[in-house]
Amino acid sequence: MPTTVVTGGAGFLGSHLCETLLARGHRVICVDNLETGSLRNIDHLRQPEFEFRQIDIIEPYFVDEPIDFVYHLASPASPIDYLRLPLQTLKVGSHGTHHTLGLAKKHRARFLIASTSEVYGDPQVHPQPETYWGHVNSVGPRGVYDEAKRYAEALTMAYHNQQGVDTAIMRIFNTYGPRMRAQDGRAIPTFMRQALQDKPITVFGDGSQTRSFCYVDDLIAGMILLAESGVHEPVNIGNPNEFTLLELAEQVVEVTGSKSEIVFEALPTDDPKIRRPDITRAKQHLGWEPKVELHDGLVKTLEIAGVEQLIGH
Repeated sequence: MPTTVVTGGAGFLGSHLCETLLARGHRVICVDNLETGSLRNIDHLRQPEFEFRQIDIIEPYFVDEPIDFVYHLASPASPIDYLRLPLQTLKVGSHGTHHTLGLAKKHRARFLIASTSEVYGDPQVHPQPETYWGHVNSVGPRGVYDEAKRYAEALTMAYHNQQGVDTAIMRIFNTYGPRMRAQDGRAIPTFMRQALQDKPITVFGDGSQTRSFCYVDDLIAGMILLAESGVHEPVNIGNPNEFTLLELAEQVVEVTGSKSEIVFEALPTDDPKIRRPDITRAKQHLGWEPKVELHDGLVKTLEIAGVEQLIGH
C-alpha cells in the first residue's frame, strides 16, 4: 500500500485527490491548516487508511513513517483568499514549499507541486505552452499568488537539480466541480450561487475575457498520471476549450433554469484577458486530455453538490 501525503488535502482539489487516492489503495495523510479548507470536505473519507493532521506547513513538520508520494496543494487559490491573506500566501509558497520538499527529500518520495496558469499572468502568447515565461505584474494585487507559485516552481527545480529530489510541476488551469466554496469568488461558484437564487449574475468587464474550465475529475486524473510518471518539466493540465465569461454565464443560466439577468461590473486590476492551455505536453508524455465538456460538468456539479451547498447553506 503506497503512503501519500497531501498538503491542502481538506480543500476543494485536495479532498478530491484524497478520495481518488484512497480508492486506488493508498494510505493518505491529509495535511491542512483549515484556513481555506474544511473538515466537511473530508468527513466522508474517515477510515483506517486516512489520517488528518491539522498543520500549518509554514512551520517545519515531519512524518515518522515511510512516504512514497507527496502532493503539495496547500495555498489560498482564489483572489478573494489571497487578497485577504497576502503574507500567508507568499509564506506557504516559499516556507511551505521548502518544508514539503524537505519532507519528500528525507523519504525519497516523488513530489508534485500544484502550480497554476497564473504563472503566465496576463498572457501575450495564446494558447499558453509551458515554454512561455509569462507576463506577471509582481507588485499588483495578484502578484502575491502569481509570484508565490513562480518561486515555488523555481524552488522545486532547485531541489531536483541540486538535491536529486524526484519532482513534478503541474500548472493547473481553471477547475470546477463539487466542493467549491459558494463564496469562493471565482466565476463558476459565483455564477451558480447567483443563478440558483435568481439574483443578477455579475460579469466583470464586458464578459469578453476568456477562460478554459476543466472538470475536477479530469484534473485529478491528470494530476495522478503526472505524479506517477517520470516527467520533471512543468506540464499544463486544463481543458483547451475556451469560453468567454459571458458564454459561461449563459450556460449557467441554462443549466440551473434560472431567471437571473446578466449585469456587468468593473474589471479587477490585472485580470487576465485570455487563458487557454496548450496541452501538447500532457498528451505526449501522459496520454492525458480532458473528457468532460463544460455543459456536462456544470450539470454534474449541480447534481452532486446540490443547491444548498452551491448557495452556501
